[in-house]
Amino acid sequence: MTSTIYNGRPLGKVFLKYLFSGIGSAVMVSIYSIVDCIMVGQYEGPDGMAALAVITPVWTIIISLGLLFGIGGSIIFAKLRGEGDVRSSNEVFTATLISAAVVAAAAWAAIAFADSALLRLAGASEELLPLARDYLKWLKFVVPLFTFGQIFAAFLRNDGAPALAMIATVSGGLFNIVGDYLLVFVADMGIEGAGLSTGIGQTLAFCIMCTHFFSKRNTLRLVKPRAFFSKLRSIAATGFPSFVVDIAVGVLSIVFNNQIMKYLGSTALAVYGVIININLVAQYVSYGVGQAIQPLVSRSYGAGELAPIRTVTLYGAISASAVALLFCGLCEALPMPLMSVFMSDITPEIEAVAPTAVRIYSLSYLFLPLNIFATYYLQSIMKARASFAISLLRGFVLSSAFAFVFPLIFGADSLWWATFASETVTLALSIALFIVFTRRLVATLTSSAREPEQNRLLDGSDDVQKN
Repeated sequence: MTSTIYNGRPLGKVFLKYLFSGIGSAVMVSIYSIVDCIMVGQYEGPDGMAALAVITPVWTIIISLGLLFGIGGSIIFAKLRGEGDVRSSNEVFTATLISAAVVAAAAWAAIAFADSALLRLAGASEELLPLARDYLKWLKFVVPLFTFGQIFAAFLRNDGAPALAMIATVSGGLFNIVGDYLLVFVADMGIEGAGLSTGIGQTLAFCIMCTHFFSKRNTLRLVKPRAFFSKLRSIAATGFPSFVVDIAVGVLSIVFNNQIMKYLGSTALAVYGVIININLVAQYVSYGVGQAIQPLVSRSYGAGELAPIRTVTLYGAISASAVALLFCGLCEALPMPLMSVFMSDITPEIEAVAPTAVRIYSLSYLFLPLNIFATYYLQSIMKARASFAISLLRGFVLSSAFAFVFPLIFGADSLWWATFASETVTLALSIALFIVFTRRLVATLTSSAREPEQNRLLDGSDDVQKN
């Protein structure tokens, strides 16, 4: 790796620290849903998998709120720290917490009092609704911790504590693995035990992250924010692309759940339950790459330093490409072994659907990490609108349109191609926007770097003339 220096340390080593932390945290966040699916699938069978498939969009919305405020606030925080404005950066931190508290309370109330309506909207049938409600039974008590967990993790990474964010998330994930087995099988609680274990695991992770605020390294402070609503608009605008990327999983799950039930039936929905969980892992690992570059790029952007941005962006692009090849390769090579991890009862009907469905859907992983990487990069250099365009196109517009149109034109099985088509078209836009705004960034920072030198020369010339 290059010898570029960042805060007195080789940039390559700093990037690896953030990358391992980001991916480690991302993998463990996805572990919550993956382990639940494995345990529930083994205990409840295909009905359990189908029930979790309708829970996924509801729970993704809760997580997405954390990304909206956490990523948006932390990007502005890092830029201000790069400019040396500590007071304003802490105002952004405080405004983020206040805003998130209001939104999390509203989401909490919706889950607590309207869970049946939300689950039906997500595609739950009368047969699946009791299982889905059992899973949410205990999680209702800790809904805000999922939102604030995302926010704290984002600010810890930007406050120089990425390792603690990873330790907290890994600890919660490890507890969830052990707790799922004990509560689902040993205590014979089934899907209800999976929900309880997930709630306890997130509580543990949240408590560990809170220890940062008592450490000497902590520079996050609660201060009265000036121009609160102006800051709120900036935080929401900056974080909205990440919110769209994540919430799209939930919204598209609703669309796909209903389309699959309409055209392909409950067997295909059980298969999709596995696919969407593999997709969540791929997406969260891609978040990890984006979250690794964000603090470094945002601070360098605030400080007007071009070289670190170029280097970190290259590392990020290489990492995203590696993620793409890994997930696509695994799914293409091992579709049925992956299904058997999640289900104890592989019926002939599932065996007939799964290999083709998994292999087609997994082609989208070739481009998904690169599209997510582009959204984080553009956010980090304060190009929220361009980032939002990518998120909106791949997350809602194209995916939803293809999911509705493909079956009408090409038949029911073409549903599996919708996501790949969406990611492919979006990649073209990602590349175009990346090139355009990188060129502008280079021109702006190069011009800014020249101005002090030009001023110095002019001052010198004046001195000469005076002499």
